[in-house]
Amino acid sequence: MFVYDKGEGPVVVVNPRIVESSGEWTYEEGCLSVPGLSWEITRPNEIHLVGYDLDGNEISVETDEFEGRIFQHEMDHLDGILLVERLNEDQQKKAKKELRKRLTTMPTNDPDGLNRLFRR
Repeated sequence: MFVYDKGEGPVVVVNPRIVESSGEWTYEEGCLSVPGLSWEITRPNEIHLVGYDLDGNEISVETDEFEGRIFQHEMDHLDGILLVERLNEDQQKKAKKELRKRLTTMPTNDPDGLNRLFRR
């Protein structure tokens, strides 16, 4: 489940699925799990997302570009995929090096699961 708000009040999407996608769009993307860092990420440009609202009614949203990217990013979180895992091998090495430096100064708790990136 994720919640979004385009200025018309929050909308909850339960069990979201992308049923159709097309095109590609590369854009610099960041994440609150890794503040201050961002990378060029390629994702489908257009998506058709379906899910349910809190009353069990089906929701169907066709969207593109930035909104579509946000939906895909949030769905990655639901699937346990961190933004860093969307990077190519060279980008991942650089990102992990920077994250290692940051993790040494973080508290011992790890709510975003970043430490698991280094156990592979």
